[in-house]
Amino acid sequence: MKKEAIADLLELKHQKLFDWLEKQPKEIWEKGPVGKWTTGQQIQHLVDSLQLLNNALSYPRFFLKYKFGLCNRATRDYDTVAKNYQQKLKDNTEKAKLFNQKLKKPIQKERERLLNRLQIQNKKLQYKIKKVSDLNLDTLVIPHPLMGKMTIREIIMWTAHHTEHHTKILIKNYGEENYC
Repeated sequence: MKKEAIADLLELKHQKLFDWLEKQPKEIWEKGPVGKWTTGQQIQHLVDSLQLLNNALSYPRFFLKYKFGLCNRATRDYDTVAKNYQQKLKDNTEKAKLFNQKLKKPIQKERERLLNRLQIQNKKLQYKIKKVSDLNLDTLVIPHPLMGKMTIREIIMWTAHHTEHHTKILIKNYGEENYC
């Protein structure tokens, strides 16, 4: 997938999330289905994920190459990255829960600030992907806590899927039959 298409996909997936959030009552920010993350926690998780990726992409390319090496295989496409992630989630449910168990529960007062941060981090990532060369997108790798080393192109495609994944969870968790 070309980098412009990935940037457009990031925008689309985030816009779907923001459109859904606009239609929801503000109370769901702090309250959620029993045993599930609140809307605020879902957004906090996405912000944290984007911020970590943007921070990693701020390092000089030579540092990433030195620290994590280079990719020795062909870059996977979006569908493969998404499918692999869903499989890894299924295979590592406990590991994923453990990794995310300490996620704080944002309060209502933090809602606007957190949504603003999500939008800013998304725009930063879209900007950064357009500035990285195709060679670096496909050869430099960075580690993902569940997926292992991924090329920069793959991890940015994963970020788009990750946003869609959490949007679907929110829609499912807050559907009338599950929440009202």
